[in-house]
Amino acid sequence: MPARPPLTARRLRLAVELRKMRERAGMTVTEAARTLGTSQGQLSNVESGRFGVSPERVRAMTRAYTCSDQAFVEALVDIATERTRGWWETFREVLPPALLNIAELEHHATALWSANTAHIPGLLQITDHAREIFRQVVPEFSRSDIEHRVSHRLQRQAVLDQDDSIPFRAIIHEAALRVPVGGPAVARRQLEHVVDQSEREHITIRVIPFAIGAYPGSGQNIHYASGPVPQLDTVSLDQSHGPVLVDAEAQLEMYRILLDRMEQVALEPSKSRDFIHGLIHDL
Repeated sequence: MPARPPLTARRLRLAVELRKMRERAGMTVTEAARTLGTSQGQLSNVESGRFGVSPERVRAMTRAYTCSDQAFVEALVDIATERTRGWWETFREVLPPALLNIAELEHHATALWSANTAHIPGLLQITDHAREIFRQVVPEFSRSDIEHRVSHRLQRQAVLDQDDSIPFRAIIHEAALRVPVGGPAVARRQLEHVVDQSEREHITIRVIPFAIGAYPGSGQNIHYASGPVPQLDTVSLDQSHGPVLVDAEAQLEMYRILLDRMEQVALEPSKSRDFIHGLIHDL
C-alpha cells in the first residue's frame, strides 16, 4: 500500500472548510453522506484530513451544501487539485511540520503582511543574522539543525524574488532594528539589506519608533498570509515552541484590525527608510 501523503496545513484547511460548509448547510454527517452517496466513515475521514478528496468530489460537496460563493469553491478545488511537491518537502525529515506549513502558506499566498517587535522578519533576514538567531534557541540546536533552519528560512525568501512576486508589507519596531544580532558588522549588513528591500516596488517597510510609546498589538509578532479568497487567509503567530496557525474568521478580523492600527502609528515608508539609515550611521 502506498504511503499516505503528509497532512499539510493546506490539506487540513480544505478538510476543515468542507466540514464548516456542511455545518452551515445544517446537515449532519449522516445526511451529507447519504446525499453524496458515500459512507459516514469516509466523509468523517475527509473532514478530518485523513483521506484526500478529488476536485470532482469537492465540487459535488459544495453543490450538496448549496455554496453559492464560486470564488471560494474554485479556491477549494485548487487545493484539491494540487499534487506537486513544493521545495519545502525536502526538509520534511529534518524540520518540524509547522515550519514546512509556513513555507507552503507563503508559497500559495496572494499577499503577505507582518509585524515584528523583537526580530527582523524572517523574509528579510540575511544568512548571518538568521544563523545567530537560531544559535540562541533554548534548548540548543545542533550545528546541522541550525544549518537546516537557516537554509529553509533563506529559501522561503524566494516568494519575494519571483517575476510575479506578491506584495509584502512589514512593520518593524525600532527594538528589532537596534539589537546588534551577530555583532556590529552583521547588524550593519542586515540593516542595509532591509533598506535595499524597502526600495523594491512590491515591498513596503514601516518602522515604529520607540517615541511612539504604547500602541495596539505591541509585543506581538504577527505574520498574515492572504489566501486567494478572504476565507482562506491565515495568521502565523511566533511562539517559543514554534509557529501557531490561526484561521478562525473572528480572529482573522482582529489581526487585520491590529495590523491596520500598527501601520497607522508607524512611519511612512520613505521616513522609515531614512530612520534605518540613521541607525546604520550610528553603528
